[in-house]
Amino acid sequence: MTQKRALVVRGGWEGHEPVKATELFLPFLRDNGYAVRVEESTDVYADTAEMAATDLVVQCVTMSEITREQVTGLSEAVVAGTGFTGWHGGIADSFRASADYLHLVGGQFATHPGKEPCERRGGAEDNFLPHTINLTEAGRAHPVTAGIEDFKLDTEQYWVLHDDLIDVLATTTHPARPWQPWHRPVTSPAVWTRRWGAGRVLVTTPGHSLDVLEHPDVRTIIERGMLWATRTASAS
Repeated sequence: MTQKRALVVRGGWEGHEPVKATELFLPFLRDNGYAVRVEESTDVYADTAEMAATDLVVQCVTMSEITREQVTGLSEAVVAGTGFTGWHGGIADSFRASADYLHLVGGQFATHPGKEPCERRGGAEDNFLPHTINLTEAGRAHPVTAGIEDFKLDTEQYWVLHDDLIDVLATTTHPARPWQPWHRPVTSPAVWTRRWGAGRVLVTTPGHSLDVLEHPDVRTIIERGMLWATRTASAS
């Protein structure tokens, strides 16, 4: 059997610790038989031959920029069957100026609501709110999230703008608090899949910090997501 090839692409905003975050998952990939290549920039996306030989892309690049050639290379690889996955800002808040990238992923970070103004102290914790990740009916049956129950986190809660071509496995609801400008609760996708050509995309929005990535349910979803998104025999 041909060994699967995983490409880990990391960089962008250092606040999400892209090196330490991705290092958490390299042993899992290797233990599951992947040959792993790590790149510190998106230049590799423009390498047609490399992308065609890649079965899974794991991306952790928050914000940053991407060239037209790079996003075209990534998208064409996914259409041809390469899997694409990641977590938090590393996939859902990447390359804000690229409409083609947003079209590929199907959802984009808009904000993470903060605490009541009087409780803010100027640090990252100002945006940490207790919230629940709720499994959908589809999520309870999907191999990535089957067996996982609703779970609670105290971290950034992503508000996501999205289209209806995604299949939502889990959601999170932002309440309408008195100091916020919205007037009713808003539900955002927290975990979703997307079929794009012959490829599979899996996005997990929790993952702001290493402790969140090490949460048993979050880590399970990310790791199962890597296996699920990987190129299937029918896409080879």
